[in-house]
Amino acid sequence: MTRDRTKVRPGDRIFKNLSTGAGVFVVALIGLIGLFLLVQAIPALKADNVNFLTSRAWSTGDPGNLQFGILDLLLVTVYSSLVSLVFAMPISLGIALFLTQYAPRRLARPFAYVIDLLAAVPSIIFGLWGILVLAPVLAPVSQWINRTLGWIPVFGQGNVYPNFTGTIFTAGVVLAVMLLPIITSLSREVFERTPTTHIEGALALGATRWEVIRTTVLPFGKAGYIGASMLGLGRALGETIAVTVILFIPRGGHFDWTIFDGGATFASQIATNASEFNNPTSAGAYIASGLVLFVLTFAVNFGARAIIGDKKGD
Repeated sequence: MTRDRTKVRPGDRIFKNLSTGAGVFVVALIGLIGLFLLVQAIPALKADNVNFLTSRAWSTGDPGNLQFGILDLLLVTVYSSLVSLVFAMPISLGIALFLTQYAPRRLARPFAYVIDLLAAVPSIIFGLWGILVLAPVLAPVSQWINRTLGWIPVFGQGNVYPNFTGTIFTAGVVLAVMLLPIITSLSREVFERTPTTHIEGALALGATRWEVIRTTVLPFGKAGYIGASMLGLGRALGETIAVTVILFIPRGGHFDWTIFDGGATFASQIATNASEFNNPTSAGAYIASGLVLFVLTFAVNFGARAIIGDKKGD
């Protein structure tokens, strides 16, 4: 009795092995990066004289008396990133829906190119634009929000820089502009793949254009839109130069739990103190903060995958 065996072509076997190898290589590379950060951070963590997770102190100039904690860095990083998402997500959603559902093709294509070109603008340009042009324009808005909603801690007045410039609010708006091409591009690609039969069926039943979007396009592309937003969040968490240029250092030295305060993110703190990297122990303090950012980014990605999985299950 003969058995039917599927013949595997050499090309298929080669492609399978290359694909598997590429996947294993990426996972191994990420693991090695995390291991390197951990090994380099351990000596500094052992020499730290304050609690690394809850302290607001940051003094790494003297290797014999290290005092560094990440609480302020974590709060400023999270605050600025969340502010950017609050602005970027609805605007990107509106642009993506306009380009895929309303705009004629001769207009949608060049308009999409213009949005995508924002990704090619260097971060330093965004930073200079934010502090020199946008910050003075946003100052009256910041003052109005502070007067109206100042009783809410997140909108309260902290160690405010003169005229409400150089704040987390300003940095968040700039980051939102930087996230627009990422979220818009990916969301547009997802919405364009909504099955034509679903759209035509809704129109045949008498649905308006908005009803078609609400009942077919958005449910189909919800997971992709959330995934694009989380990818943008990862970009905001790691932004360095633009945030470094915009944010001021609070007068009190510590973050005051409001978006109208300043401070430093993980990335900007590392970038502005590169002169201390000549000492391995001092450099280990910044590597330890980079490790936290590394883990935070992973947590965001895992959370996004979990949300997308739940949406697909629905």
